[in-house]
Amino acid sequence: MGKKVVIKIENLTKKYEDVVAVDNISFEVTEGEIFGLLGPNGAGKTTTLEIIETLRKPTAGKIFVDGIDILEHPWEVKSRIGVQLQAAGFYPDLTLVELLKMFGGLYQVEVDPIAVLKRFALEDKKNAFWQKLSGGQKQRFSIATTLIHNPKIIFLDEPTTGLDPQGRVNLWEEIRKIHKEDRTVVLTTHYLQEAEELCDRVAIMDKGKIIKIGSPHNLVTELLDSGFERKEEVKKATLEDVFLHLTGRHLRED
Repeated sequence: MGKKVVIKIENLTKKYEDVVAVDNISFEVTEGEIFGLLGPNGAGKTTTLEIIETLRKPTAGKIFVDGIDILEHPWEVKSRIGVQLQAAGFYPDLTLVELLKMFGGLYQVEVDPIAVLKRFALEDKKNAFWQKLSGGQKQRFSIATTLIHNPKIIFLDEPTTGLDPQGRVNLWEEIRKIHKEDRTVVLTTHYLQEAEELCDRVAIMDKGKIIKIGSPHNLVTELLDSGFERKEEVKKATLEDVFLHLTGRHLRED
């Protein structure tokens, strides 16, 4: 018996006047996988995510999250998903503890702010304001807020953009921990290494369309089987490997 489908997209389209941001796409995400949306800028990744998250209305198509039609029952969907907030989602005059308590109140759940902060190595920032955090701290706190109401599905939009190599590797570990808690993770990223490291399957988008879906391994194998060859020998290590080997993998905070 196959795994349960937790996100089902049927013929999704989003238009802005004469611009087609998402062009009649269909795909499914199964329970417990890390699913990546990849593509160049303007491909439609973020728009697709925001529609699934109930933040934007589609022009056409159907979207089901955990079996629920998001257009008919958006609030039921909101209770099942965790969405990584960007800067605009945090009040500047509240400390991290106060922000966590506020989110707990919004979701009507009890929150132990110190325990949440400790999990993400932020306990020493309990009285700090969000805008005073380093880039890595902001990303970790943003992901922490997605877990407050114990959602089944987590959405992460370019979670490691702007982080140094240590911060990126650390956040990958946090995403893996979230995934091991039997959660489904959907993410967008411009880092293809990130997609290879984390994702069970990826959908590659371009100009609003999905042009390929599969596991990173199978997509690479398919390309090689087609006769593709790199012009130079594949290196056994990268400059990032050198950097991490010399400077360590532990987090550096500003």
